[in-house]
Order: sequence, then C-alpha cells, then structure tokens
Amino acid sequence: MSGASAHPRLSLNQATVKRASLQEAVDAARSAGITAIGTWREPVAEIGLESAVRLIEDSGLRVSSHCRGGFFTEPDPAKRQLVLDDNRRAIEETAALAAAGALGSRAVLVLVAGGLPDGSRDLVGARSSVADALAELGPFAEEAGVTLAVEPLHPMYAADRAVVSTLSQALDLVAPFDPKVAGVVVDTFHIWWDPAVEASIARAGAEGRIASYQVCDWLTPIAADPLLSRGMMGDGSIDFPRITRAVDAAGYDGDVEVEIFNEAVWSAEPRTVAARVAATFAQHVPIPVSA
Repeated sequence: MSGASAHPRLSLNQATVKRASLQEAVDAARSAGITAIGTWREPVAEIGLESAVRLIEDSGLRVSSHCRGGFFTEPDPAKRQLVLDDNRRAIEETAALAAAGALGSRAVLVLVAGGLPDGSRDLVGARSSVADALAELGPFAEEAGVTLAVEPLHPMYAADRAVVSTLSQALDLVAPFDPKVAGVVVDTFHIWWDPAVEASIARAGAEGRIASYQVCDWLTPIAADPLLSRGMMGDGSIDFPRITRAVDAAGYDGDVEVEIFNEAVWSAEPRTVAARVAATFAQHVPIPVSA
C-alpha cells in the first residue's frame, strides 16, 4: 500500500478503470490508499476465478460487490435457462471473491434486470419475469451466502437494459425474500431524479435492503451512448450530500463504490483515475467513517 490515504469506506468499482486488468485495478486502488474494490465478471474471467481469488487474497482489499448478473427478461425457455445457469455461476464467483477479500467483504452480486424482449411493449410482463428469476435463484444464493442486489436503472434504460426503474419497484421485487438473500443497489446516477428517492431509501433501510451504495455524477449533454454520461463527483448535477445523508440515516454501514462509465476516464492512467476518485469522493460524498 502506498502512503496515500483515502476514505476508509471508499471502494473503486472496476468499471471506473474499465480498460485495466484486475491486477492493474488492484494496484491503482492501493496506490490511492483505497481499501476496497468492486469486481466485474469480465476481468475475473480473463485470468480465471482461481487466479482472481489469489490476487484478491494477496491484495488485502475488501470486495464490496461483484458485477454483474441479471438480464432476466429473455422469453425463450432454452435461452432463459442459459441465463439462469450463468447467474448461478455469477453467484458462485461472488461467494469465492468475497471470501478471498479482507475482513468486512460482503458477498453482494449486483443484478441488472434486463430490458424489454425484442418486439415487446409489455413492461408488466417483463417485470414479472424478473420476479420469477429471483424466486428461482433465491435458494441457490441463500445457500451460497450471497445477497442478490437488484439495481434500478434510470428510466431511459427501461427498453433495452432494465425494466426496473425506481427503488420502490426494486424493493417490491425483493420483498418476498430475507434481506440477506435479496436487496437493492442505491446508485446516485440512476435514482437522483426520483421525487420519492428519500422515502424509498428510508424504506430500504427500514427493511434492511440496502446491499450497495454507488456514486458518480450525472453529466450533460447526454452522450450519444447514454451509458457514458457518468462523471466524477462534483462534475455534474447530483446533490450527493442529500442522498448520502438519506443512505446514512437508513443505517447503511458498508462500502461506497465509485462506478463511472466515461470514455475520458477510461482513457486515463488507472492510478491517476484512482487518485482523482479518492479526492472527489472526499470533497463531495459526506459518508461517515463508520456507522
């Protein structure tokens, strides 16, 4: 670990250094004094789960979450079975990586619901497919000790990526399950606009459902690919103190991931990115050192 010191609850989500290998992402986090990392399946697959587990063990970092599973809206039975089987593998990966992480790692698998099937306009039916998939995967996740964390995405993604658009919808989906089995992701980029966001965060806290808190800013004008409109905290429109106070008041005491999809950020040197993540987080995200 370098002499740098970051907020002790800050986690560098690998998406923020997308073009870095897992080793490079770990090195970048450590160089900035960041003590946790949010892993992604693709960089783990590049070196194999066994090697990734050893790397995480050697790093001394906590694993804040593993991303991602989901995409449950496939109507074809055979293809849907393949999706569910892949999610079971993701659950197993999450358990292994969390076990390899430093004390305080949480076995959290982030789930993106999936968009409308091709040619469909049936949002209600698509959301029902998500509920059915959670019911099928819940017992497997419970046995593995993994929390399935449903992430609502901004409504502009409802057609192609996530038919779950609000925290309230996500909370309704996970309500049938023990909070250790199913929870929600509070991601500022996706929920900052919602007039009910503070009430929904309070509900999530009361139900013990906040599995992850992710932060980045909302940049305008929206990029040609809307996925790439995320920015460093302080560069856009989001009121981080207001949302962070609500998350803290809801009792969330875990790591806070910075997850940024942005071409300019991805093109920068990973250690430089990690240092800026630590600096902007300290300036704009007033999360207590401990709950």
